[in-house]
Amino acid sequence: MTRNRGSMMLLISFLLTACVRTPTTISGSVRDQEGPIAGAIVRVQGTDRFITTDQDGTFTLAGLTPDQAVILTAWASGYYIAAGEAAYQPGETVAELLLVPHSQDDSPDYEWLSAYSHAGLENNCQNCHADADDPGSALPFDEWRLDAHSKSAQNVRFLTMYSGTDVYGNQSPLTCRGSGRDYGSFPLPPDSSQPYYGPGFQLDFPGTAGNCAACHAPAASVQAPYATDPTAVSGVGSEGVTCDFCHKVWDVKLDDSGMPFPNMPGVLSYDLRRPEEGHQFFAGPFDDVAPGEDTYSPLQQESQFCAPCHYGVFWDTVVYNSYGEWLQSDYSDPESGKTCQNCHMPAGLTDHFTRLDGGGLVRDAETIFSHRMPGAQDEQLLKNAVSVSIETRREAGEIVVQVAITNDNTGHHVPTDSPLRHLILVVQAEDGAGIALTQSGGPTIPDWGGIGEASEGYYAGLPGTIYAKILQEVWTRIYPSGAYWNPTRVLQDNRIPALETDTTTYRFAAVSQGQVSVEVSLIYRRAFIDLRDQKGWDAPDIVIAAHRLIVD
Repeated sequence: MTRNRGSMMLLISFLLTACVRTPTTISGSVRDQEGPIAGAIVRVQGTDRFITTDQDGTFTLAGLTPDQAVILTAWASGYYIAAGEAAYQPGETVAELLLVPHSQDDSPDYEWLSAYSHAGLENNCQNCHADADDPGSALPFDEWRLDAHSKSAQNVRFLTMYSGTDVYGNQSPLTCRGSGRDYGSFPLPPDSSQPYYGPGFQLDFPGTAGNCAACHAPAASVQAPYATDPTAVSGVGSEGVTCDFCHKVWDVKLDDSGMPFPNMPGVLSYDLRRPEEGHQFFAGPFDDVAPGEDTYSPLQQESQFCAPCHYGVFWDTVVYNSYGEWLQSDYSDPESGKTCQNCHMPAGLTDHFTRLDGGGLVRDAETIFSHRMPGAQDEQLLKNAVSVSIETRREAGEIVVQVAITNDNTGHHVPTDSPLRHLILVVQAEDGAGIALTQSGGPTIPDWGGIGEASEGYYAGLPGTIYAKILQEVWTRIYPSGAYWNPTRVLQDNRIPALETDTTTYRFAAVSQGQVSVEVSLIYRRAFIDLRDQKGWDAPDIVIAAHRLIVD
């Protein structure tokens, strides 16, 4: 009897404990003013724990930590993100989360919001997304301010190419034009007897604005993409690809192949959601940014977001096409590939994107994309772009050097976009006394590598190869040309596509059996050296690979 009584007491104790077990679920519902919303995402704010609502708009979020209050958010397509009015304890039934629809229209009367706090508005991005006390801050404003996108409207190379000036304001003469019965008016080459400071859009098409601002100054040009002079933009328009513009993008117009339409660069291909007066609208990659007039947009994490400004067709010639190169490569495979953002907005640099003393939340750093957006000016990104392998041997009285460059870490051609960008491979061989060996075979660097002293970066005639997309102007026959606003043709394109390898072989006459030193350098150059000299650009070369080998 005693044993049975003890067993019974243990059972009763267990049942009582089970009955009062601390709850780990929260229940509630999501609705708008019309009624319940099915399929809404309900999330514990700042975490990866979420659930979607049932057909009747209800939810039960399980697996929560007992006695730990949480903030819940809700989002559904077409609505701003909502947040609960308080922190809820597991076991509670939440009052309804009410979603408010955002406008499906774009208001052209909207005044763009400056990213900078000196504009004096509460919503200026710098107020909450910057940390002036941390010189290494990875908050969005601090990173964007250092990125080329924030300077796209003020980039000196862009502006001097547009205006036809050098960096000191000297302007080349206006383009002279000839005419013919069959072709009408056509441009003539520059007069070599006159001072020349490089080409310019305004030299070839004076009195017109062109569509350059459609990408370089989108906030300024959205209302007039073909009538905005980039040299005259001011205010938020001069902030380049500014925060408010990107976070107003709602969709991208693409053709059936997934490419932008050739005649719709930049703002012409973006579908925006500028709010009406009295409201705001920010689209971003999180579905739990609340309270506020924010909403979630998956486009923010997709390569299509970048397409309109990274694909350019002029006079039926594809001039730059990093988006299309990505789309045609294995990197665009949704299962195994990478998006533009994966490489150019790498995650993991910070665990919050809003100041913690300004309401920011600590999140998984791997969910927060960097706004530093490294690209053609980032030395480390360039050094990681390709791999270089070198083989050397003696063969029949010659030194043979074989160089293989593999584009193994870049989702588009190398180099890409601006046809001014190029890689220069320089291969040199010296005997034990430091005397250069005579090249007996293999390619040499063409004149556009620069005629002059090699020690100053003029490499024409040296053993090596230039990887570039070379444009030639149809009428003047000038090449390589950066004046792609004129009719051009592709004279050469030997850039290296994603995951492909280019191999070149060089031979040098070996006059003895002594040791030979072989030096191989791969150099990234932002613009052809003659143009760089004409414009006075400060655009130093970047050595992305350098190897020295000894051949016995």
